[in-house]
Amino acid sequence: MAEAKRDYYDVLGVSKSASKDEIKSAYRKLAKQYHPDINHSPDAPKKFEEIQEAYDILYDDSKRKQYDQFGHAAFQQGGSTGGAGNPFGGAGFQGAGFGDVDLNDIFSSFF
Repeated sequence: MAEAKRDYYDVLGVSKSASKDEIKSAYRKLAKQYHPDINHSPDAPKKFEEIQEAYDILYDDSKRKQYDQFGHAAFQQGGSTGGAGNPFGGAGFQGAGFGDVDLNDIFSSFF
């Protein structure tokens, strides 16, 4: 069974109401502390990856909103977000050989 992911706010050590500046500051401090080139402990690469993932989600406003609403499930492959997200995920168009087609490109060409 896969290891449960820690809450991204806990990973960075910030509150749920943290500003973007607070998130960036916490990320930089932790990234410097756990960067594999600086920290040679065996768990440093895994911690650094976890810190990077948390920052990527929490610093992006739309991803943060999704995370606050759905938690980690919003970003799991093949997971459902309660009706939100890509309705063609999974076996839909990708299973039929249309995996590299972006419907937004097709629709934007009409307008």
